Amino acid sequence: MQNSPKISVIIPTLNEEKLIVKTLEQFTPLLKEKYNMEIVVSDGGSTDGTLTLLTTLVDKVVKAEPGVKQNIPQGRNAGARPAEGEFLYFLNADTIIQDTESFFRESLAAFADEKNYALTCRFHVFPDDVRLSDKIFHGFYNNYVRMLNAIGMGMGRGECQMVRSDIFRKVNGYNELLAAGEDYDLYRRIKKLGGGRIKFMNEMLVYESPRRYRKFGYIKVFGDWTKNSFSVFFKNKSVSKEWEAVR
Repeated sequence: MQNSPKISVIIPTLNEEKLIVKTLEQFTPLLKEKYNMEIVVSDGGSTDGTLTLLTTLVDKVVKAEPGVKQNIPQGRNAGARPAEGEFLYFLNADTIIQDTESFFRESLAAFADEKNYALTCRFHVFPDDVRLSDKIFHGFYNNYVRMLNAIGMGMGRGECQMVRSDIFRKVNGYNELLAAGEDYDLYRRIKKLGGGRIKFMNEMLVYESPRRYRKFGYIKVFGDWTKNSFSVFFKNKSVSKEWEAVR
């Protein structure tokens, strides 16, 4: 009989029937067994077919109370509560890992160093939908995130955040009062603990849907990220009162 899962993959969802199956299918039974992994989906009240698609693809499903609107940090925290893993991997429902085998092998190797409290990596849009603007923006932003961690700021995008479970609970998880910038805030607070670091894994790449960039454009998206990050840093609150879902 296996011990408690070493890795808990936690995925918040809300009306993600278009992409959730593709995201979940990358965690094959063989991969889950090899890395002693559990998949936890935290659903914020989907009204489409999301929940009916989960079937045998997940190990635990956490549902928001009917009629209660849930933001992203609340969803992530709800998924973390029943998670049994030593390491918590928070992924969005539109996140695809470039190479799952090397991703989990390399991340666990990084966590073998107890001073690595959390990890982050590079991001790009789905390869079959990439444009020149995507290459320019993600080339810039990946280097920006790497620089912030190099100078000790602490940064990691919410599309994929990997954290030691004891550290996550020590900082009380995500700040549920933040409608946006909660991913930056979590890594900022982890960095402030002292004694540990956030490691940027340049060799690891995950893909995300370009849906938000296509709807709003990179200037607005980056502007929203920047405004919320500065507000979180200086005022401990986000500018955005609600983070609009794009489906």
